[in-house]
Amino acid sequence: MDTLERSPPLAGADSLLLQRVLLQHEVEQFLYAEAALLDARRYRDWLELVAEDVEYWMPLRRTVTNADIDREFTKPGEVAYFDDDYAFLQMRVKKLEAGSAWSEDPPSRSRHFVSNVRILDVADDEVTLEACFHLYRTRLERDVDSWIGRRVDVLRRHGDSFQLAKRHLFLDQTVIQSTNMSTIF
Repeated sequence: MDTLERSPPLAGADSLLLQRVLLQHEVEQFLYAEAALLDARRYRDWLELVAEDVEYWMPLRRTVTNADIDREFTKPGEVAYFDDDYAFLQMRVKKLEAGSAWSEDPPSRSRHFVSNVRILDVADDEVTLEACFHLYRTRLERDVDSWIGRRVDVLRRHGDSFQLAKRHLFLDQTVIQSTNMSTIF
């Protein structure tokens, strides 16, 4: 007899805890699968994980004093490294697939790490989470880039999985030393 068959049914707080643990696992597995697609350069498959009303945004970071800490990142509508919608992401994917992105010929080799995943909110069919990321990229013979930061994602239920509805990326670096940022974070 299976252990689960012998266990008494969960009630109350135990049931809620189990639901939270299962959701955490499901969210993390989605994020890991997404990272694997990007690392394998399966951009078209990655795009299927993106909602058509996606908001994909990375503000600039500035070094500021404690008194101006609210100005550390640019705000929506101000200058940003990325302020992409679905159509723009489609265009980026098309360029990567066609080989017409000169900054990706030969293509980069990347590794996306996602950690410290914390679910911040669950509302209706959306899960808001915060996570740390590290994107390591090598290109040509000696080019090595490393971007580290945190991100706030909104995942929306889609069938038996999720789609990325929002990604806000906040780099730890204030000065980008790479020759380009042509990779997808």
